[in-house]
Amino acid sequence: MITNDDMTVELNINPLTNWLTDKKIPLVIAGPCSAESEEQMLATARELVKNQKISYFRAGIWKPRTRPGSFEGIGVEALRWMQSVKEETGLKVATEVANTDHVEACLKHGVDLLWIGARTSVNPFSVQEIADALKGVDIPVAVKNPINPDLQLWVGALERINKAGINHLMAIHRGFSSFERSPFRNQPLWELPIELKSICPHVPILCDPSHIAGVRKLIPFISQKALDMDMDGFMIEAHINPSAALSDAEQQLTPKALDDLLSNLIVRLATVKDEEFKTQLDDLRSLIDALDEEITQKLSSRMQIAEKIGEYKKEKNVTILQVKRWENLIADRLSAATAMGLSEEFMRGMLKLVHKESIRRQTEVMNKQEE
Repeated sequence: MITNDDMTVELNINPLTNWLTDKKIPLVIAGPCSAESEEQMLATARELVKNQKISYFRAGIWKPRTRPGSFEGIGVEALRWMQSVKEETGLKVATEVANTDHVEACLKHGVDLLWIGARTSVNPFSVQEIADALKGVDIPVAVKNPINPDLQLWVGALERINKAGINHLMAIHRGFSSFERSPFRNQPLWELPIELKSICPHVPILCDPSHIAGVRKLIPFISQKALDMDMDGFMIEAHINPSAALSDAEQQLTPKALDDLLSNLIVRLATVKDEEFKTQLDDLRSLIDALDEEITQKLSSRMQIAEKIGEYKKEKNVTILQVKRWENLIADRLSAATAMGLSEEFMRGMLKLVHKESIRRQTEVMNKQEE
């Protein structure tokens, strides 16, 4: 059951460990960004199958590119190469689908897992068409988050596929587009997959560190972060010769580099049997609970003062928004916060939320007096 202020959605999910036949956790789906040739596919797969941690071989058959003229995938012909990979290596195969023709072609060629990409999950019409094409089919489906940070769109896509009868269902966190400058290709915005996990704990969530990072050197950091967030596995791009790749060359690993990455990741436990540890953890969490209650009380008091300020501004015919005051407040609070070890990004975000609520309270006060 998914619940928050805006939605209540019931999903029927078969836990990953119930249907993942090789029981490899974390689940790893790996392979090139694009299927470029049969030789490239087989050469990559032959190396990847040596890594006992990999369950699925992935490759893009159809590539949704921003502008025409870029490499847009081989199409149906490459599905025969996927069959060759499956027959020779024994690896199950996975690819992206964006419409009903893709679904039908994949099912005809024995593809084992389908995923819906970020450019498709953003469009409910496209997702519904795919869902309709999957009715009566028993196949695992993964849904990547939409390009934009919209949790409802992500959940809605999962719901549509689930209502088609697909209960071998996963979500994939691949980051979100942003105009802000960042070391990442797509902003991780970890709070969104965390919220999805909290409101829908039975949906497995994989991480796509390749698309979040955009460059090879950041993939290990993102991968470890995903495991620390208790995610269930990865979809990682790996190519036999990344420098020659026809798409996303900078974010693909060699099979050897992927093996090293997976070998060096630290898989932490969600729970432990150590009673002393659990007691200490409970004590620390009790401190956090007390502090959270105190913070809530302080915020309530702050908003009560904001309402009084609204009344005074109305009485003196002064505008609600005072830009100079806001700029000074930001500068002062950020300086104090960073001195106390808080990140500027966190503090700026928190202050924006507090200021937004303060403005809302003052506006309500003014409107009530005008009635």
